[in-house]
Amino acid sequence: MNKHRIDPASLSLSTRAIHGNKLFPYRGPVSLPIYQTSNFRFEDSEDAIRYAKGDPSVYVYSRYNNPTVRDVEEKLALMEGAEEAALFASGMAAISTAVFAAASSGDEIISTPALYGGTYRFYRDELPKAGIRVSYVDPERLDTIESMATAKTRIVYFETPTNPALGIVDIEAIVEHTRRAEKKTGHKILVMIDNTFATILNQDPFAAGVDAVVESATKYLGGHSDVVAGVVLGDKEYLSRVKSAAKSHGGCADPFAAYLLFRSLKTFELRVRRQNENAMTLARALEGHPLVTRVFYPGLPSHPAHATAKKQMTGFGGMVTVEVRNKRTASPVKAAAAVCDHLTIAVNAMSLGGVETLVSIPVYSSHINMNEEELRRHGVTSGMIRISVGVEGVEDLIADFHQALEYA
Repeated sequence: MNKHRIDPASLSLSTRAIHGNKLFPYRGPVSLPIYQTSNFRFEDSEDAIRYAKGDPSVYVYSRYNNPTVRDVEEKLALMEGAEEAALFASGMAAISTAVFAAASSGDEIISTPALYGGTYRFYRDELPKAGIRVSYVDPERLDTIESMATAKTRIVYFETPTNPALGIVDIEAIVEHTRRAEKKTGHKILVMIDNTFATILNQDPFAAGVDAVVESATKYLGGHSDVVAGVVLGDKEYLSRVKSAAKSHGGCADPFAAYLLFRSLKTFELRVRRQNENAMTLARALEGHPLVTRVFYPGLPSHPAHATAKKQMTGFGGMVTVEVRNKRTASPVKAAAAVCDHLTIAVNAMSLGGVETLVSIPVYSSHINMNEEELRRHGVTSGMIRISVGVEGVEDLIADFHQALEYA
């Protein structure tokens, strides 16, 4: 039997997403088994002793580790160029655990201001209870990270493209200024990115010097609107802290959800490439529409950060955001609602990244319960519609949006 082994890291993203590390002959199932069990049998008490001494290969309890979950973690780490990965029950479980693994009471976080609403509300409402302070840096003045950083700074956090206005943050610049800040403070500062909108297909944060990646695996990694999950990726030392914190916070991934994610990863590249293509075509079609005041898409030359997006992205993603003009209705938000209510192919539903096109109104969904100043900092307006472009026929989507816009 041919036992020749290939270095999985040398292969294409699509091959890694399908096969993971299993690139050698072996006897076993083609599909991933689901270990739907809460706990695991020991052969004898030596297993318990090995576990107590920290042997990670001993399975004890599915909140700590599970073979199905572990297989998916290994595949995600390989796909994204990380040493290690930890899978969670949701994107917010991943984000909150990643933060608590690096910061504690008295510590500080520097963040860019435009964030997913759930992350922002976690920063605004929950971190103060834990004694962790968040300050916000102007993404147009990333050099001020150096003066903002103190002996208490533990994390510099950002997302790009941003949710929902699709702003672009210069990854290399944020890493550069954080490294300079480290020289001033004399300690390591973790650079952490939410890469959910771009995905590894379109953007490689580790290649740009980022330390940790968080993603809502519910979105493009899952891609079928049928699983809720999150992932944290980074080096082994940091991920050991993340996994230790996960045992206490309890946001562990369910083995069946991990299996669904495993299955979805096999078509990850095919799906996201098609979503990239459809999003670009739809963005161009809507940009000239008389009832659309603005189209936000990093792939358009009209985007204010198009040059930066071209520099750090290999594709521009499947998210398009538009502002609509109120023609029949009394206000922009009512115009946005009228458009969403008259779509027949695109689905009026929250979330994103699935094979079906979804629309949502940020002030009613991701950025609900924010005041006018908070919305301004996030770049959100009342007439915005966030479009998660799916893999349908793009001409069908264009026709659907054109007819629905007549009700604005």
